[in-house]
Amino acid sequence: KSIHNIFLSSVIKGHSALWQELPPQGWISMSCICRKPKTGILMLNMGGPEKLEDVHDFLLRLFMDTDLMKLPVQNKLGPFIAKRRTPKIQEQYSKIGGGSPIKHWTSMQGEGMVKLLDEMSPRTAPHKFYIGFRYVHPLTEEAIEEMEKDGVERAVAFTQYPQYSCSTTGSSLNAIYRYYSNRGDRPKMRWSVIDRWPTHPLLVECFAEHVNNELMKFPEEKRDDVVILFSAHSLPLAVVNRGDPYPQEVGATVQRVMERLGHCNPFRLVWQSRVGPMPWLGPQTDEVIKGLCERGKKNILLVPIAFTSDHIETLHELDIEYGQVLGEECGVENIRRAESLNGNPLFMKALADLVHSHLKSNEPCSRQLTLRCPLCTNPTCGETKAFFANQKLS
Repeated sequence: KSIHNIFLSSVIKGHSALWQELPPQGWISMSCICRKPKTGILMLNMGGPEKLEDVHDFLLRLFMDTDLMKLPVQNKLGPFIAKRRTPKIQEQYSKIGGGSPIKHWTSMQGEGMVKLLDEMSPRTAPHKFYIGFRYVHPLTEEAIEEMEKDGVERAVAFTQYPQYSCSTTGSSLNAIYRYYSNRGDRPKMRWSVIDRWPTHPLLVECFAEHVNNELMKFPEEKRDDVVILFSAHSLPLAVVNRGDPYPQEVGATVQRVMERLGHCNPFRLVWQSRVGPMPWLGPQTDEVIKGLCERGKKNILLVPIAFTSDHIETLHELDIEYGQVLGEECGVENIRRAESLNGNPLFMKALADLVHSHLKSNEPCSRQLTLRCPLCTNPTCGETKAFFANQKLS
């Protein structure tokens, strides 16, 4: 027993908080560390550069992703734009600590999720989470390789974007399909996908909790006058107009959150992070802040409704560009941002509940995933949807 204890101690060295909370009977349950994972959960996201020197490669992969955007002569224009934008984006990251915290938060969320899953679903345990970023390491393809090497039997591609878009979740799912297609290889694992979850009750509860917490920080006499701006990453209208479901699903999240809050304040859904001269989905967050101030509405609460953890769009764009610089220019009285979901234990419970329910359903994907955008011109999208829809789970 003492040798076993020493071995476990070395395995979890560095996780002192977990070590201290381990009950005496935990030695048996902790033995799952030594077993190969039965179920692997691949947490899919865009990712963000952890260091300033990673920014260029992040942008290069982003601007070369034809699932995300179509550019003329993309193999030349993509690298040009990435190189030109690198200094500006590096400056922004330097103002938020020198890198993106998204890997840190995803790891924390994943650890909380699998710990709950091992308790909730012993039949599919042990569970292990993997991070599959689209534009920085660990890349989606690297995560799949690790899952294959670990001998995972059941693989769940779990998008960390609650609302589906072909340019975000779709791009990550296409990467999984291409991984196998390019190798002419069949998966060793049985795959399924959680492709959207915009109105999951615990997600709605988390957002409502964070909105309410931040509202309480406004001066009491101003609280009823606060306008809530739910801000989501915008999309080019070319993407929206081909039938992408993202705007509708973001709106569904907003509606459920406001219902949970009893429609306590006036609100709007706004859009941020527009890039380039092409027309994008609006109204833009910064323009709405200006318009509200001109109309005497100077108490504003920003809510990142399509992001589940902090990254540059919250820490720099919302907090610095809009909350500090623009807020001062417009003469706002109070402008605050609701905290991202980050390390909220209720959010980890939401993730675990989503996976648990998905595994019990024995469905490879949602019915929505099987429907291509009516005006889709990307043949890979159809192949990817067929890849997941035709998976045999039993």
